[in-house]
Amino acid sequence: MKRLIMGNEAVAMGALEAGMTFFAAYPITPASEIMHFLAKEEGRIVFMHAEDEIASMHMAIGGSLAGSRSMTSTSGPGMSLKQEGIGLAHMMGVPMVVINVMRVGPSTGMPTLPSQGDILQARYGSHGDYNPIVFYPASVSECYVYIQQAFNAAEESRTPVILLLDGFLAHLAETVDLRSIRVPRKKRTLPPLGKGTRHFTGLLSKDGIPQTKDTEYYRKWYAGYKKRVERVADKYAYDSYLPHPDSETLLIAYGITSRVIRPLRKEYSIYRPIRIFPVLEERIRDITSRYKRIIVVEMNDGQYRGELQKILRRDILGVSILGGTINLREVKAKINELL
Repeated sequence: MKRLIMGNEAVAMGALEAGMTFFAAYPITPASEIMHFLAKEEGRIVFMHAEDEIASMHMAIGGSLAGSRSMTSTSGPGMSLKQEGIGLAHMMGVPMVVINVMRVGPSTGMPTLPSQGDILQARYGSHGDYNPIVFYPASVSECYVYIQQAFNAAEESRTPVILLLDGFLAHLAETVDLRSIRVPRKKRTLPPLGKGTRHFTGLLSKDGIPQTKDTEYYRKWYAGYKKRVERVADKYAYDSYLPHPDSETLLIAYGITSRVIRPLRKEYSIYRPIRIFPVLEERIRDITSRYKRIIVVEMNDGQYRGELQKILRRDILGVSILGGTINLREVKAKINELL
């Protein structure tokens, strides 16, 4: 049966379908509807209205270590507060999902208007070297699908996986038949508390013993961690490519922005990464090699464009849409200026 569902509701429903049983968060626009929906499921799940974003992040870590599939949700300022916990979860190998419904920043910014300004924060927000898996859907049905895939990737990689939305997508309502969508669920591999010896610390440790001055062991640990994440990420190499036979220009966009520019497929080729990080390097190199010009359209000041320039080592043009609104006429005018 088809239902009219908005993006935030689809995320909450998909998390329940993925087997989530622990949720902790602090309300924040434009992510609060996820909390509102899941509050009604208290009893079916453990629902924690935390005192702040730092507490909610660490509650979610604890819920996962105790054996639950665990999730937290927030927007930009709250995501900033969660970053230390995200780094901790990477070091400890904690599977969980973090939702960031982006809005205009920095700081409190424009709290009711959408943005894509947290792309680099999703990749580099915590300190040190680490390699997060990050998804960004572009429809309500994809919200339902990729929250489940985020849980699967988290279980396989034993890391926190990030799902990005924005205020437009979070509040977009579309008719979806959820019963027609089936996402196989990956089994939990992390042993719960009480099952053998477990040692939890943000310190570099081996068999529960700190190794904070052992450079060689750190290198070995990091190589193993990175290899594990990359191996898992390769299973989730999601994207969309709409080639135009006569176009010498490739437009790259993601999330809600990819929907705005979709009518331009009559003039240009369009590529949309869904797994934003790790960047789909081989795939992007292959596709971009076919075009004279590449233009990244995004609701920030060139964040993903900069990442692609580092990888492709060629000039990439950018259309930056700032201030929380976006329309096709504006995008097209900016593209014409570049060309």
